[in-house]
Amino acid sequence: MVSEQLLSAIEGAKVLMVGAGGIGCELLKTLALSGFQDIHIIDIDTIEISNLNRQFLFRQSHVGQSKAKASTFTCIFLVARDAVLRFRPNISITPYHANIKESRFNVDFFKEFDVVLNGLDNLDARRHVNRLCLAAHVPLVESGTTGFLGQVTVHLKGETECYECHPKPAPKTYPVCTITSTPSKFVHCIVWAKELLFEKLFGNKNQENDLNVSSSDASNSSEHSEDVFECRIDEEIEQYGRRIYDHVFGLNIEVALSNKETWKNRNKPRPIYSKDVLSEKLTKQNGNTEKVSATDDVSAMSSLALKNPQVVWSLAENSRVFLESLRLFFLKRGKEIGNLTFDKDDQLAVEFVTAAANIRASSFGIPLHSLFEAKGIAGNIVHAVASTNAIIAGLIVIEAIKVLKRDNNNYRMTYCLEHPSRKLLLMPVEPYEPNQSCYVCSETSLSLEVNTHRSKLRDVVEKIVNARLGMNFPLLMLGATILYEVGEDLEEDMVAVYAANLEKALSELPSPVISGTVLTVEDLQQELKCCINIKHREEFDEKEHDGMLLSRWVEPPADKDGNKPIGNGESPSSVLPTEEILEGEKDVEIQETSEPTEMLQGRKENRPMFRKESVPIMLKKKGRSETDDVDLSDCTLMALTMSWQISAKVGVNCDIFLVGTVLSVFQSFGHNFGYGC
Repeated sequence: MVSEQLLSAIEGAKVLMVGAGGIGCELLKTLALSGFQDIHIIDIDTIEISNLNRQFLFRQSHVGQSKAKASTFTCIFLVARDAVLRFRPNISITPYHANIKESRFNVDFFKEFDVVLNGLDNLDARRHVNRLCLAAHVPLVESGTTGFLGQVTVHLKGETECYECHPKPAPKTYPVCTITSTPSKFVHCIVWAKELLFEKLFGNKNQENDLNVSSSDASNSSEHSEDVFECRIDEEIEQYGRRIYDHVFGLNIEVALSNKETWKNRNKPRPIYSKDVLSEKLTKQNGNTEKVSATDDVSAMSSLALKNPQVVWSLAENSRVFLESLRLFFLKRGKEIGNLTFDKDDQLAVEFVTAAANIRASSFGIPLHSLFEAKGIAGNIVHAVASTNAIIAGLIVIEAIKVLKRDNNNYRMTYCLEHPSRKLLLMPVEPYEPNQSCYVCSETSLSLEVNTHRSKLRDVVEKIVNARLGMNFPLLMLGATILYEVGEDLEEDMVAVYAANLEKALSELPSPVISGTVLTVEDLQQELKCCINIKHREEFDEKEHDGMLLSRWVEPPADKDGNKPIGNGESPSSVLPTEEILEGEKDVEIQETSEPTEMLQGRKENRPMFRKESVPIMLKKKGRSETDDVDLSDCTLMALTMSWQISAKVGVNCDIFLVGTVLSVFQSFGHNFGYGC
């Protein structure tokens, strides 16, 4: 049983949850069922239909509402009706439908809480919360999931590394020339269809891209003197669709083939024209306008009687979907054309992008994909697994309880794996010490190589201070001179002065920023301050496209064997795949990684692994014999990995085990090894 002292700490704790999505829904339920009575939730998102398959607190009636408010309503009146209010009648849940970066959520606001629990889906917001927790001296439990993978980490100022102690990998990007000219992967075709073709047809028609090419022998004809993407007067929509089809999949490919150097060591694509794939009787073959009423969900698949989104369409079927979806956009959603952007929850948009990407893939000899697969790539979706969210939510609560107990010796960073490693699906790792070269929590200076004669202050502010350092309200100083400041209470004349400074080269500022000077950069909201040592550099190579190079001023110290530090120099990201794990159902940049189990097997054997044979050793380290009761923290991690075994032994419902009664079940785990609790 839980001690009265711990129960009192749980009931009296004031908890801040940031994010009410896939992890947040599970976390809110787990907190409520675990005895927490004062929970505050911040979330800026509204509920979309695609959320309903895994964010169980939401229903169809909640679509369009605030997640923070809807989850509160549902938790109290649906789940709590049968569970929480029966045992916890005084629970208080305070929602904020807002951006965590708003000025009201400052350091003083964070100081009100005993622990902060993150269920966010983007790096920028995570960094912001990390800094506020450091400034407020409030423990942070960070988390994330991607499919079957997940992680929970604990961050306490001065005791463990902070969230930013190690750099996070940059999102995967692709060269424009690859996308437009030489695609070799299906994702290249998706990016082309989504970012170029969809935008050109239905979004900003004035954007310039390589879709507007014309052949050399037709460049002077009247056909190519106008914008090919403009629908001509008295041109039927079916004819317009075929003309677009022939231009982007036929003419564009022929023009690309004219550059013979490009294809010396590559497989040549083949031009595809509509007449080669479809008959001329387009209207009869390609859908019926009367079938789609104004009140129906507009869908090319429905119009063409294509029912299974997991079936890979043939080239002819993709061509029909392409032309039909384009036709439906103009006939049923004409008022939106010119202002549309791709949305993964827009069925017609997904159908169009899938068909366009598959036709282009067929031209370049790339395997075709189903609509289900294409939607995942186009929306940057790593499909969420509800069970992973539930497990991670349980682990968050476990670490939160340890924080309330001040059980510093038993904090764990835990990684949820897709495949067992050392027979474990949950890999516990002792928290790392703060990285002494971290500019966020260790106040280490940074170094910036920049051409001080060419680069403007605006470049430094936008590309370094905002983008790289993640500051929202920056203040830049050189000595006692303020070069730039952002704030709501600035006088107009000062705003004008700072705006003028932005357009000046660094060496031309009132207080010149030249090689050897030190810029002081501060964010008053985050209470973060760091120094940047300036070093002038004349030229930069092509990879350093920003014309600036930011680095750590002090390198992490090596151990006596010359290796990287184990305690604070190695990122937990080396334990898992190289991408930062985010909440699964959110937009996640596509990364190419190796299996986590392979990297885990390469780790040094200096982390505690909870096996049956390790329990006596673990107890002996704590000064107890094998006959003593097993401590709650001893059993926590292994209990989850063997939940199905334990539920069978003690007769506990597995769902309740995972998300509700974690404390009592963890005690039951001790009996699995023959120890009394």
